Amino acid sequence: MKASMRERLEQLSRRLVEIDALLATPEVGSDVGEFRKLSRERAELEPVVQAFDAFVRVESDVEAAREMLADPDMKAMAEEEIETGRARMSALADELQLLLLPKDPDDARNLFLEIRAGTGGDESALFAGDLLRMYLRHAERNRWQTEIMSESPSELGGYKEVIVRLAGEGAYGKLKFESGGHRVQRVPETEAQGRIHTSACTVAVMPEPDEMAEININPSELRIDTFRASGAGGQHINKTDSAVRITHLPTGLVVECQDDRSQHRNRDKAMKVLAARLHDKEVRERQAKEAAQRKSLVGSGDRSERIRTYNYPQGRITDHRINLTLYKLQHVLDGDLDEITGALLAEHQAELLAALGEA
Repeated sequence: MKASMRERLEQLSRRLVEIDALLATPEVGSDVGEFRKLSRERAELEPVVQAFDAFVRVESDVEAAREMLADPDMKAMAEEEIETGRARMSALADELQLLLLPKDPDDARNLFLEIRAGTGGDESALFAGDLLRMYLRHAERNRWQTEIMSESPSELGGYKEVIVRLAGEGAYGKLKFESGGHRVQRVPETEAQGRIHTSACTVAVMPEPDEMAEININPSELRIDTFRASGAGGQHINKTDSAVRITHLPTGLVVECQDDRSQHRNRDKAMKVLAARLHDKEVRERQAKEAAQRKSLVGSGDRSERIRTYNYPQGRITDHRINLTLYKLQHVLDGDLDEITGALLAEHQAELLAALGEA
């Protein structure tokens, strides 16, 4: 292990002890924000420190085995212990290298998932509905909470646009590579000739800021309009101006929410989505500057970038960024995304390791 890496790990071990001491103080216990911040830092540090402790223990065992080499009766056993220990140390060193990779501060956050129908008309809207179901099923598998923030249903089913909030530990870190263009190839139900059509949707995955205060939104830069909600909802929803449209004047971002009967709750939802979009915009601008220096293998998550194709006739799903093809389309559509998200994360980690090697 490199001396610089060991020094960093020893520093993190000391920081964990320091955090434990702080969390035990009444001052931190009474400050919800600080307690949450330190708890999150502790959760990130603990696996690193545990792996380093294991490395140190194995290293000590190997050193003890070396001392046994001088004893002829113990030499064979000592050599075996040294060989086993060195293999374990090598594996732990690789694990620690991954654990020390730069962390995306947003990975642990909840997220807003935005799906928009693209080319393909009604078929695209139906596909947007299929994608929403896929992500909701995936959330269910992970025991995440889900909440529809805004929806614009299509006349034949599916959605022109839908925004859903997914809340759970590490949700954004698992789904952040889903941003981009999703393409479907299948025979639409309305197609009499049995011809395969291609349509597309765009997906945007945006981390939810912890508090509104993290995103500086000047009230004077907002235009807030209220109007009567359209579509289903009974008599009450069409009699009051409960729907809310918020326009952020400097950026031109527009958010509409009309799903709740309460204007106040619709406004609150719209503000949360707007904050997430502004945060997402800041992150993407920062990533664009970094990407100008090096191209990302996994991709920037650009909305126009085609990232995945769902081919129904062949039961095939292909992620174009990492050339991954799986013949388990139905399983994926039922929410089994782990193989894909895991492969994308592994590719991202390999890229980070390569960048560290170049540094």
